[in-house]
Amino acid sequence: MSEDGTRAGFVAVIGAPNAGKSTLVNALVGQKVAIVSPKAQTTRARLMGIAIHDRAQILLVDTPGIFEPKRRLDRAMVAAAWTGAEDAELTLLVIDAEAGMRAGVERIVDGLQGRKSPVMVALNKVDRADKGKLLGLAQQITDAIAPQQLFMISALTGDGVDDVKTALAAAVPEGPWLYPEDEVSNATDRMVAAELVREQIFLQLHQELPYASAVEIEKWSERSDGSTEIMAQVLIERDSQKGIVIGKGGSRLKAIGEAARGEIAAHLGHPVHLYLHVKVAPRWSEDRGLYEGIGLDWAD
Repeated sequence: MSEDGTRAGFVAVIGAPNAGKSTLVNALVGQKVAIVSPKAQTTRARLMGIAIHDRAQILLVDTPGIFEPKRRLDRAMVAAAWTGAEDAELTLLVIDAEAGMRAGVERIVDGLQGRKSPVMVALNKVDRADKGKLLGLAQQITDAIAPQQLFMISALTGDGVDDVKTALAAAVPEGPWLYPEDEVSNATDRMVAAELVREQIFLQLHQELPYASAVEIEKWSERSDGSTEIMAQVLIERDSQKGIVIGKGGSRLKAIGEAARGEIAAHLGHPVHLYLHVKVAPRWSEDRGLYEGIGLDWAD
């Protein structure tokens, strides 16, 4: 038992792609620690956000969305999500209440049946869901996995998020805090910078290209004026995709860089000089080093 009444524990935030997991993690932490996009399968790495409520430190593992894997990267992402759930003291299943019990959600619910660790459920996007179907969806989930608690929330508006935070704080075990009080994520600055560039690729390119791209930090150096210089490459699979990323006269790549630079500077708390270039690497998704860089295990 903790002498000063503190609590700390890991909570795996899992769900189907685009359920709103990253938005909820950011809302629970109180600032941005995970990239958010309206596209599915945005999160690739297991990035941890650290939320504090009263005397409790809640270590939120924002896992990739669980979906039907088709390639090595997909398998690594899905494996990371399930490993996160197995390693945590508690699982928070986030379900898009607007989409309901689609096939992807059913697979996750089936996978959670019989697990020893407690499960809580957050029915997200209730502000957009059919109110007449919410109670039926809640009952369906309750019958399947008997969650410890079930919440109806909107991570985007913040409605119900405080209730989730309070419940998680009470559920994590008693013990000393595992990270300093002012730390909000265990992700390295390099990982965050790469993710923030990738977020802009998702937001600014509406074709399927983002799923065929990755971001790798090549150089990171501190300048004498207190600013940081970052050189990063955007990896794509085909020559035909290069023009899409670069844009006419380099306009698209410049816009991606400017938006990402602002986000990275806000994260670091000082000015940033960001230089991006595009590289065609047909087999980037077979690069072991890249998997290590984004915190994923090599999946056979």
